[in-house]
Amino acid sequence: MTIFVTKANGTRQPFDKAKLVRTCRRMGATEEIAHHIAKSIEARLFDGIETKKILSMIFVSMRKHKPVLKHMIDLRKSLSLLRSKPDFELFIQLLLKEYGYDVVPNLIIRGKCVEHEVDALASKEGKTMIVEVKHHFDYHTPTGLDEARIARAVFEDATEGHEIGSNDLEIDEVMIVSNTKLSGHAERYVKCRNIKHVGWNHPPKSALQNLIEDKKLYPITILRGLRSPVKDKLVSAGIVMIKQLTEIDPNELRRRARISKNDSESIINKAKIIFSDND
Repeated sequence: MTIFVTKANGTRQPFDKAKLVRTCRRMGATEEIAHHIAKSIEARLFDGIETKKILSMIFVSMRKHKPVLKHMIDLRKSLSLLRSKPDFELFIQLLLKEYGYDVVPNLIIRGKCVEHEVDALASKEGKTMIVEVKHHFDYHTPTGLDEARIARAVFEDATEGHEIGSNDLEIDEVMIVSNTKLSGHAERYVKCRNIKHVGWNHPPKSALQNLIEDKKLYPITILRGLRSPVKDKLVSAGIVMIKQLTEIDPNELRRRARISKNDSESIINKAKIIFSDND
């Protein structure tokens, strides 16, 4: 009998064992362990089980083989726990820098008609693009058509502004970066209008998930047990990535973020365990 799983949006789809195996592999399991876990979980499934329940079962099983996971939560969930501003915007700005972009954050561009506040201007290999960052606390909420149309309108007004001398920026393209998928309408629009888009699982091989995991650029919210007040203090100090925590002295972190000695040492230790384990 086919087992159906229930997605967050309420739709049902047949259970895909291969997808479960891939999830385990991304979390660091060997092929053998991934198949073993998939087989064990498959035996405990029931019709209509929620996908979040399956993910929880994966985490519990994986911790037996990869103890570092006791310090971590799910990456997709951790991204949703960032605030839209300034957390996620700063995270994306730093992510782009890690991939070789020169980034100018949060600037005003004078267009032909009006001024526009953009989340970042990123340049690489002779091309410059406007970056619009869109964040959703519910990571199942798609990034919609309005966001795509606004990004296109800002790009057009800014480039036309350059043509008449309102700004001195030669902008080649615009990109939307979000922690979710695009809606169907938005996906068609960005393709038609040549708008770049980086989302949770798009585009293939260069999706946000891949960009983070390939260089271990995890957000600080991936730390299990990180309290919100401490997280906010870290962000205020400009720290939004695990990698940053591995590069700072505990005393310096205490001074910059104004957190306790225990918090500083604990956070840095966990960050180093996570970062080194995934080498």
